[in-house]
Amino acid sequence: MKNIVTKYYLFLFVLLGFSSCTEDLTLSPISEITNASFWTSKEEAEGALNGIYVRLRTQAASNLFALGEARSEVWTQNFGFDPSANFYVFTNDLSSTNAGPDWTTFYSVIHDANLILKYVPEIDFVDEGEKNQILAEAHAMRAFVYFIMTKTWGDLILVTEPTEDFAPESIYKERTSQSLIFDFIKKDIDDAIALFPNSDFMPGRNKWSKPAAQTLKADVYLWTAKRLNGGSSDFNEALSALEEVELSQVALLDNYSDVFAFEAKGNDEIIMSIRFEEGESSARTIYGGITGIIAPVFPYTDAETIAKVSPFEGRSSFWQVSRDVAAQFDTADSRKEGNFYEVFETRDGVTSFMYNTDLKWPGVITGGVRVMYDDYILYRYADVVLMKAEAKNALGQDPSEEINIIRKRAFGDQYPGHEYTSSTQEENDEVILQERLFEFLHEGKRWWDLVRFDKAFEKVPSLQGRGEHLLLFPINDNILSLEPLVEQNPGY
Repeated sequence: MKNIVTKYYLFLFVLLGFSSCTEDLTLSPISEITNASFWTSKEEAEGALNGIYVRLRTQAASNLFALGEARSEVWTQNFGFDPSANFYVFTNDLSSTNAGPDWTTFYSVIHDANLILKYVPEIDFVDEGEKNQILAEAHAMRAFVYFIMTKTWGDLILVTEPTEDFAPESIYKERTSQSLIFDFIKKDIDDAIALFPNSDFMPGRNKWSKPAAQTLKADVYLWTAKRLNGGSSDFNEALSALEEVELSQVALLDNYSDVFAFEAKGNDEIIMSIRFEEGESSARTIYGGITGIIAPVFPYTDAETIAKVSPFEGRSSFWQVSRDVAAQFDTADSRKEGNFYEVFETRDGVTSFMYNTDLKWPGVITGGVRVMYDDYILYRYADVVLMKAEAKNALGQDPSEEINIIRKRAFGDQYPGHEYTSSTQEENDEVILQERLFEFLHEGKRWWDLVRFDKAFEKVPSLQGRGEHLLLFPINDNILSLEPLVEQNPGY
């Protein structure tokens, strides 16, 4: 991805004069490069496209995980205090003052996509397929970011054109209803799917493709089927999209942990990821920033554990998988050790639990230090399989085949006796949700799953007995001060 970064800096000059709808727009542009002089060639279009991936990577360094998993029941406090604003996300103690991530930087991705969709159609390409690929990726990116934002904050400011002037009527807008936001998202996805010239994946599988857009479509339609009363029509749309993905070059790897091996980035199970690479970006994934490998207390920790978690550098220790969640994993399930490792100490003949540490994201050891440049995976084929089970179950079909596909890989030689037989829709849904917990722990999906399955208030201890408004995040005070037409979400 070094070419992505290089080409992005050229594009960045153009962006210096423009801000997203949530930034202070009282400053005058400082760039001498105008839109008329920039948007003239294929190379400039590619540079602009690379720019939106750089911006998305910034979100993946922390925000996507904080929004998609931190509020779930998975995490409990470890040693030390999390100094970041996300502390209040993990503890479900959100307010307008302590609101977690805000939407400012998400809108910067939207702004870049809007620039591409406005100006690239006017550029002459020798190969129209290359132009359509760029436009398709921009549509998919815009749809994905709006999807993340509306799941987080509900109604949104809908920005469909780049912000290129500073008139109040251009920069200050009211929020659009969530139902209309989803209409826009669905159209963007359909436009992307229609524009992709083929179903091929880019090398590394870290750019949007037709299969990735179809997976996003299924994710969106499952959400609207369950949360916006889309019903069987939306479930059928999701199922059809997933069946299209299955026709592309995707497969489950034989070994669960191999999916996340640092040297196996872009493997056949990956559908869409966000690339992190040492030497390419100062940003690192949140995986090493919250879930700690802590130096075992010598000499009370056994040599096997020390070898397992060494070296210790490169990770913090603020949060760990709760023991309640850890206890739900079957010892025969390869996903247990593939996700975390339980560290014990023995003193005076008494063995006691110390902490859980993340093993899913190994990082890379360089110069004796573990650095966290694992890719952030947005979608992989296991997600397609379990979303298909979810859609089939909602439509009254038997989801056991898909559940068992996932279990066969998880249990390997010990699969006999772990087969699942279809039961009631309610029981099937519970099993699918539980399989998603085991399969996608640490992947920034659990909170969204709990909300979609309507289980957040049942399964998250810090939410029990509290108000329904907590399913949405509050609007940050800074956003409210910059956006005079935006009102706070109810309940905050």
